[in-house]
Amino acid sequence: MDLLPVVTQQVQIESQSAEISAYLAIPARAGRFPGIIVLQEIFGVNTHIRAVTERIASLGYVAIAPAVFDRTAPDLNLGYTAAEVELGRTYAGQTSAPQLLSDIQAAIDHLKTLPQITPHFGCIGFCFGGHVAYLAATLPDIAVTASFYGAGITTYTPGGGEPSVSRTGAIAGTMYMFFGMDDASIPPAQIAQIDAALTQNNIPHQIWQYPDAQHGFNCDLRESYNSTAAESAWQHVEELFQQLTATQ
Repeated sequence: MDLLPVVTQQVQIESQSAEISAYLAIPARAGRFPGIIVLQEIFGVNTHIRAVTERIASLGYVAIAPAVFDRTAPDLNLGYTAAEVELGRTYAGQTSAPQLLSDIQAAIDHLKTLPQITPHFGCIGFCFGGHVAYLAATLPDIAVTASFYGAGITTYTPGGGEPSVSRTGAIAGTMYMFFGMDDASIPPAQIAQIDAALTQNNIPHQIWQYPDAQHGFNCDLRESYNSTAAESAWQHVEELFQQLTATQ
């Protein structure tokens, strides 16, 4: 399909009595489009996440990436060195599921105010955001979710409490998940547990596991980038998001 030109801007959204920033990308064409929430890795709304947001908008969606670390690390834009990984993990550890869900709902609510939006929403997340996307899928507005290599879904939830997989029954839409088979942070047994939970709760879902792919395989700025896995996964993402346009 032909990619659309996009316009971008930084916006402010209100969440839990706090104001956080978000990166917004809108097709530069007249029309109304479904909305996609883009959920960051531990590195903030950095160059890669902004590029993903723009890529989604170019496909005919209004995409927004809320800066979910803004309370503790405003305008965070990290790279991928070992020191930056540790710093990003520190900020991730200061979030909680209620705060993250509030931020995502605030992003959805902001999209609903835009004249370019149709009331059909999905989300996509990577790494930490892949885990958060699993939580986001429990929000009533989210119809489709793409989760890339979200670690810890079966073992914890941000801020403490029962693991995020325990919320599977609240998912109302379709879930697509993508994992690298060489990802040391997500053992195969955990993927099987997620699959079982989705199946037991009758959640429409598909899970792809890519050989020779490591954590972060979708990010072309990381050493772990795997173009074969990334291109395959993105094709499935496009198929998933097309479910939103089919409901318009």
